[in-house]
Order: sequence, then structure tokens, then C-alpha cells
Amino acid sequence: MRVAIVSEHASPLATVGGADAGGQNVHVAALSLALAGRGHEVTVYTRRESPSQAEETVLAPGVTVVHVPAGPAVVLPKDDLLPWIPDFGRWLARRWRSRAQAPPDIVHSHFWMSGLAALAAARDAGIPVVHTFHALGTVKRRHQGAADTSPRERVGVETMVARHADAIVATCSDEVEELRGMGVPAHRTRVVPCGVDVRAFTPAGPRADLGAGPTLLSIGRPVPRKGVETTIRALAGVPGATLVVAGGDRDDAETGRLARVAAGCGVDGRVRFLGGVARERVPGLMRAADIVVTVPWYEPFGIVPLEAMACGVPVVASAVGGHLDTVLPGVTGALVPPREPYTLGGTLRRLLAAPGLLDAYGAAAAVRAREHYDWDGVAARTSAVYAEVLSHRASGRRSTDRPATDRRASEHSPSERHGAGRARAGALGSAQ
Repeated sequence: MRVAIVSEHASPLATVGGADAGGQNVHVAALSLALAGRGHEVTVYTRRESPSQAEETVLAPGVTVVHVPAGPAVVLPKDDLLPWIPDFGRWLARRWRSRAQAPPDIVHSHFWMSGLAALAAARDAGIPVVHTFHALGTVKRRHQGAADTSPRERVGVETMVARHADAIVATCSDEVEELRGMGVPAHRTRVVPCGVDVRAFTPAGPRADLGAGPTLLSIGRPVPRKGVETTIRALAGVPGATLVVAGGDRDDAETGRLARVAAGCGVDGRVRFLGGVARERVPGLMRAADIVVTVPWYEPFGIVPLEAMACGVPVVASAVGGHLDTVLPGVTGALVPPREPYTLGGTLRRLLAAPGLLDAYGAAAAVRAREHYDWDGVAARTSAVYAEVLSHRASGRRSTDRPATDRRASEHSPSERHGAGRARAGALGSAQ
């Protein structure tokens, strides 16, 4: 199958850790490689960000990255890209209409602006489009309010993309409910999670030297919504523990702000900021931690918990988004309410006092990651969605029937699921 993956801002070639380079980049790269490993021919279309970038780059056998000339050839914040998306779509349309090469059998767009470009380009060519949002504007606006820098058109465009794509691939069951709140029927979605490289992220392997004593690790992009401040404030309730913060730059504004928070809480001597960490060093960092803590205000999916679990490390995560699917409370770690440092501190303190329990959680986490989130399995489930969409297209119907395995994703209303998540978090915060 010829698969076109459209990812306007998240290139699979980008260095992960910048303001706009994170989980989606990892997802697009890993999914492309896994699809190619199953025999598909994958072309990833992303925006050209430098005059020196070649139009086409081979990422691996079966995977080619094409840099689309849309807008200036410089790095731009993703929230500034909307004016250039029509150019992106027109370029794709010309390429897919060209007789120089066969058009794709199916298009899989990632993020809302990619969906807009993909639908415009695929319409006249009659190519079906599958879409993954990775994040929804309604959720971002709910949690960030006036700090949300998304274009005002975002929510309306997302609704249009969701209703016109042949199928929506949601990364977690919570997203299905958010989409239903936007008027998208649950039967239009298929739940396929993000994955983890279980060959790179393993319990066995080198461990970074993070010093003596209980060590907590927070790793991710340096933005307030990731909740590192919550973890720093919680550290006051975890005597003797050290918090290692990886991601970003030690000289950037957010790191400086977090350092001031640590000083204000009296824990600055127990917080270490590593700055950016090369991707290949992440497994060693995770193996060296007693607990990986990831407590964002909201999280569309969350790859960090999966990577930690695959390394055999217990996870304490906020009870939001994809965490509700991936982290099993009392089995692989704990869920806590977001933005509640006192509850987080108590949970961490109790877990660190029970090393045998931490060992059991870590062992169970490694098994769960390997059995349920290996990228090859994710690619197989994604391929099944492609095949379903193509089959419906061939019969003149739209994809409407959901597999029985996905029905549970729509059994509860958004308020019921969020309430259940809070209840689970509260119970775990006090039961560990």
C-alpha cells in the first residue's frame, strides 16, 4: 500500500525537545518506520524549514521524507503556519495529480492543519483521508484560556476535518469523548494508541549516574502545561528525594522560572536541571530513576509514561487524556489529579517508602508496554484502519462500523469519564 503521511510541522527528522518538537515527531517517525516494516511504501510530507533541506530525504528503506515549499524556508512556530496551509495543500494536489509517479492509496494526516491540507489535496484525486489530531483545540482552550496561542479558526477547522475525513484515528478513549462533544459520532473513530520502541526502551541497559538517594525524573518539553512546577512544589513533601528535570535549555525562560519556584519552595538544592538530552540518552536516564513523574495539566496521549514503563520504571502521572488508558493504578504506577502538589507529594512519599512495591510496578510496567504498545502492533492496527477505509471506498460507502474492541471507548459521556478519572486519581493518591 502506498501511504502518504502529512505532518506539516512535526518532521520525523527533527531533533525532539524544542518548543514544537515532541511526541508527534516521535509518533510520525516511528509509525512510518513500522508501516514500512510491514511492507508499505511510506512518504512523509512536512514543511520545508531551511533552504538547505533537500526536497526528498530517505529516512529508511520504504520511508521518504518530502519537504514541501509552503511559506518561508525558516523555522516558524506551528501556531503561525495557518496562512501557508493552502499553499501546502495545493502543492500536494499537484504532486498527487502528476503522472510522474503513482498517487498514494491513502493519506494519513497528523494535526489539524495537516488535515486541512490533506483533505483539500485529496478531494479531486479521490484519495481517502484518515486523520489523527494528536491534540484538540477545545481541550487546549479549556486549560490554557487566554494563554492559548492557537489561531481562532482552530476549533472550527478541527470540526470540519473530523466530519469530512473518512475515519479518525484517536490515540486514546478520552479523545473519542472529546470528539463526540464536538458533534463527531463515536462510530467515526477508531482507537489506536501511540507506541514505544521496545528495542531501545528496555529494563536492561546502561543507567545514567544521577547520584545517590531516591531520584525522581521529569522529562519533556519546557512548557508550563507539562506540570513540572507541580512536581517541584510536591518535592517539599518528599524528604531526601532529588528531582532531575530533563528537557529544554538550562538557560531558557521556563527553566529560569522553575528554578525560582524551587528556591521559593526551599528545594532548590534537590532539583537538577539537565537541559536538553539526546534521544539516545533517554532510556539510560529513565532506568536510573526510582519513579518517572509526568503530571501535565492535560495530555492528548503522553509518550513519556510508555517509555518509562518499557524501561521497567514505575510512573506517577496525572489522571488526564491518554494516561487514563496507559497507566494502570496499583499495577504499573499511580494516577493523581493534575495541579495538586500536596496529593502528588504524598503519593511519591508513600511509594518511595515501599521499594518492593516499586519493583513490582516496574516489572508489570515493562510487560504492559511490550505487550500492548510495541510500534509493530500499533502499525498493524493502523494498517487495519487503512484497509477498512479502502474497502468501504471500493464499495461506495463511508467507514461507519466500529470494531467491537473499540465500543468501550464510547460507553461514557465526557463528564462521566472525567469524573471517573478524578475518582481514580483521588483513590490512588490516598491508597498507595
